[in-house]
Formats: sequence, C-alpha cells, structure tokens
Amino acid sequence: MNDKGFIARHPVLANLIIILLVGAAGLGIAYFSFAIFTKHGEKSKVPGVERMSYTKAIEILHSKGFKVDIRDSLYKEDEKPGYVIEQFPKANSLVKPGRKIFLYINAVHPKEVIIDEDNNPREDALKSTSFRQGMARLEELGFKNIRVVKILGENDCISKIFANGKVVKKMQKTPVNAQIVMEVFDGNLEAVRDSIQQDIDPSFVSDEPYVTDEPQSETYPDEQEASEQTESYEYY
Repeated sequence: MNDKGFIARHPVLANLIIILLVGAAGLGIAYFSFAIFTKHGEKSKVPGVERMSYTKAIEILHSKGFKVDIRDSLYKEDEKPGYVIEQFPKANSLVKPGRKIFLYINAVHPKEVIIDEDNNPREDALKSTSFRQGMARLEELGFKNIRVVKILGENDCISKIFANGKVVKKMQKTPVNAQIVMEVFDGNLEAVRDSIQQDIDPSFVSDEPYVTDEPQSETYPDEQEASEQTESYEYY
C-alpha cells in the first residue's frame, strides 16, 4: 500500500492546482472590491435641470451626489441668459451614482465675431468682396438676421456692411444677433449709361453756331442819342 499523499505523488499537478485556486481567489477579491468601489449594479435617476438657472441646477445635482461639467455656453435669444439649455444624460436617465452630468448654458452675452479679419481697421468690412462670398461668410459666422439692399453699381460686389445701423470695419467685433444690412452693387451701372447715351437726340449736338429766327432788337435814333448823352456825363 502506498502511503504517499497526492502532493507527494503528483507535485507538479498539485502546484498547478494551488496556483489556480490562489488566482481564482485573487480575481474574486478584485471583482468584489471593484464592485464595491464603483457601486456596480446601483443606479441613480438623473434629475431634470433644463430651463433652470445654472446655479440652481448645480445645487440640485450636487445634492443628489452627481458631479457637474459646464460643457459649453451658447446664446439663444428665446432663452433666459445663464439658464441651462440642455443636459446630458437627459432627465430621468438611470446612471451610476456620482457620475458627471454635462450642462450646456445659455450665455449671458451673445457671442461676438470678427466679420473681416484683414488687418486694416480703417477700411469697411468685406468691401469689394463678391455678394456670394460675403453671404457665405456671414452665415458661417452664425448671423441669422441678414437683409440685402441693392444699389446702382458696376458689379455684384459688396459696398458696405451695417450692423444695427452702423458701418462695420475690418477687425471689428460684432455680436452674432446683430441686425445685418448688406449693401451690394446691382451691376446695372453700365446698362444705365448706355441707355442714357441712346436717349440723347443727336440733332442737339452740333459744331455750328446756334442761329435763331427771332428778330434782333434795333436801336432807334432817340434811344442812341440818349445813350450817348448818358455816357458823356462825368461825376465828380
């Protein structure tokens, strides 16, 4: 009868089993520790804070154990300045406790942009730029209230840009909610010149002296004598 135990008879296999058991125990401890640390399986409902002032929204989220990140500030005229426009995750979402909630705030002041970045502050913004390029630039910057006014000119380029009634200069900052008036040449100046020249009657243009059929005034003897007498007077 062999009195040697399993470990003595199979030392390599026994060591392998011991290693596996220790590893499994370590993984189990790590899993439960991680679950406790991250509150695995626990869920918290996100409160709705949209349309609230950002100070009130932060207060509510912190009271529920959430962290807050102000992601960006936008500007909308139909929203109150300093109020939450949007949140993520949305209201009533089930998330892990203590997670970060992202808030998008309506800016107190509208965003200001430079329409023409050419470094010549004394010149008018976008002057001599084509209408199409100018409109694309304004829309790219976020302007919504744009009115185009046509004036007589030789091409379709921009004459001036007005913001809230004032001419915009290069390198000047302009609020994106400003009322923009784009003054653009209509390209009809040459056609108007041609039309005026065609309407002129060539008979009125002549190198000959102007002759009239009306009778010329005559000087009668009595009038001539009176004139001579007048000219002979001397004044002392």
